[in-house]
Amino acid sequence: MAPRFNFLLHAFLCLALATTSFSFSPKFYDNVFEAAVHREPQMGASLLRLHFHDCFVNGCDGSLLLDSTSILETEKNARGNFNSVRGFEVVDQIKAEVDRICGRPVVSCADILAVAARDSVVVLGGPTWKVRLGRRDSTTASRALADNVLPSASMDLPALINNFKNQGLNKRDLVALSGGHTIGLSQCIIFRNRIYNATNIDPAFAKERRTTCPRTGGNTNLAPFDPTPARFDTTYFKNLVKERGPLTSDQALFSGGSTDKLVESYSKNTDAFWVGFGKSMIKMGNIKPLTGNQGQICVNCRKVN
Repeated sequence: MAPRFNFLLHAFLCLALATTSFSFSPKFYDNVFEAAVHREPQMGASLLRLHFHDCFVNGCDGSLLLDSTSILETEKNARGNFNSVRGFEVVDQIKAEVDRICGRPVVSCADILAVAARDSVVVLGGPTWKVRLGRRDSTTASRALADNVLPSASMDLPALINNFKNQGLNKRDLVALSGGHTIGLSQCIIFRNRIYNATNIDPAFAKERRTTCPRTGGNTNLAPFDPTPARFDTTYFKNLVKERGPLTSDQALFSGGSTDKLVESYSKNTDAFWVGFGKSMIKMGNIKPLTGNQGQICVNCRKVN
């Protein structure tokens, strides 16, 4: 590993211990996140999604990373996560290297998720924001809670607003964070009902999606959320205005409801979206963190010490 990268990791660890927020050097993106994303373009979206799904289940505590044991069932098996969440090996790689250089576990898996999400967005051309550090890792996980609180792709706008409100997030956060769907792919089983049964969908878009998502079979066939799945931009919002939202929950944001104006604003103003997304990511990243003597700093992100 290059000496420059080693120096940056040392700097990260020192600053993480001494401060409450930190921004990696662009060299960190080059050496870790860009390498992961270049190997597999979808990885940036996957790392962002890991942080989101971790924070929504009892706070940003790394519990999503824990594997099942005799006393807990992993959140990875929850309806919104099963055969869907991924990127765990990248988190393991970062954790192992940071701990190796420091000589002991210092940075939590929860903090690694928060920073990896931010850096993935930056690598894909999106905004940056200051990530507050100091989270500690959970010693438990709850598949049942994940089943109950993770937002569903079939939710309408009132359900989405209520789901986010339960996390201390408002309608602006809902729209901004949904903009994370400007990167990544979705499985046929998730959007099949919309492309065959929805009335608020562009017919040409539905026809295009049906070519790779038949009425039966092909459940894991993938399609991009928008035409630029490897670039963090406003195409997602532009598509919503055209009734080309990939999921029912996406199009719900622009369907004659209270979030229409914000969607339209973001579709026309990249800077406004970037500012809103950064603010909402900071807010989401502060959902019920474990601090002080709560939790632990995991040696292995997949299991409790």
